[in-house]
Amino acid sequence: MTLASGLRRAPSPCILPLLLFVLLALSLSLLPATAAAELAEVPTAAGDLAAPTNKDIVTLALWSEDARANDEAIEGFFSTSGHTNNWAVLVCTSRFWFNYRHIANTLSIYHTVKRLGIPDSNIILMLSDDVACNARNHFPATVYNNAGRFLDLYGRNIEVDYRGYEVTVENFIRLLTGRHESAVPRSKRLLTDDRSNILVYMTGHGGDEFLKFQDAEEISSYDIADAFGQMHEKKRYHELFFMIDTCQAASMYRQIYSPNILAAASALKGQNSYSHHLDPEIGVAVIDRFTYYNLETLEKLKSGDPASLAELFASYGRYAIASTPGIRRDLYPRGTETVRSERVFK
Repeated sequence: MTLASGLRRAPSPCILPLLLFVLLALSLSLLPATAAAELAEVPTAAGDLAAPTNKDIVTLALWSEDARANDEAIEGFFSTSGHTNNWAVLVCTSRFWFNYRHIANTLSIYHTVKRLGIPDSNIILMLSDDVACNARNHFPATVYNNAGRFLDLYGRNIEVDYRGYEVTVENFIRLLTGRHESAVPRSKRLLTDDRSNILVYMTGHGGDEFLKFQDAEEISSYDIADAFGQMHEKKRYHELFFMIDTCQAASMYRQIYSPNILAAASALKGQNSYSHHLDPEIGVAVIDRFTYYNLETLEKLKSGDPASLAELFASYGRYAIASTPGIRRDLYPRGTETVRSERVFK
């Protein structure tokens, strides 16, 4: 028999126990002295187990607390607590040249949220009229919000998502609730989730619990409340800031019932909302007071500033705005003092 053929044969059954014994003895001889001593002290029966001391109990408790803290840290690292993205829905509901200021209101907020960091992909801009191209416009293809005409709001790479007769009550509600026709492109959809903070800004002509769209139809406070309710049920927002500039604007948030919604309005029920100033060459008012004074505060805000929403609300002066601004906080569990403005506008 050759050496190769001998190696291929299985070992004899009587040799296997001997081999295992030799390997075990060899491994024990290679153990460090301390390890061997510890191995020798391992109890071999239930009666050999010693009762735990106070030191052992304290050590076990500390170990349990450390383990729990580590688990919480790991869970916090992988969880998505808080918001992860910001969106803005900016709506001008008015048509006609004499409502120039409503277009300027909306475009002013649009430029502010873009400056603070919300990209165009996360902004839905709805403009009912194109006053920039109106034949009455003394400065064609422009929109200004001040008599000095320092900034052309229209000519700086704006992206209008809904224009003219596309701005309807139906399309607005479909946008909020995500109930679009299949042909609507992604760029015209509000692609939010339960970690999205959303600013909904509206301006136009309104009254007690209604806002006019294009002078042809109205959206009611119940419609707004129901749309926000559907958004909550479908987990389409984390926190929502509803800002509205119109006559009797506070009546529009009266019926809202969904949680984590904060609202600010230009005037209480029974009060009008007023324009700030006009441009003699343009011939009409170019911005409303409520939006103007919001911008006065927001334009001073920079990324990373600790300014809170409470500071924004504190800037509302009744005599400057010429009406009493309304603020609704009861649906918002956290105080506005702790909410940085950039959580909404950035």
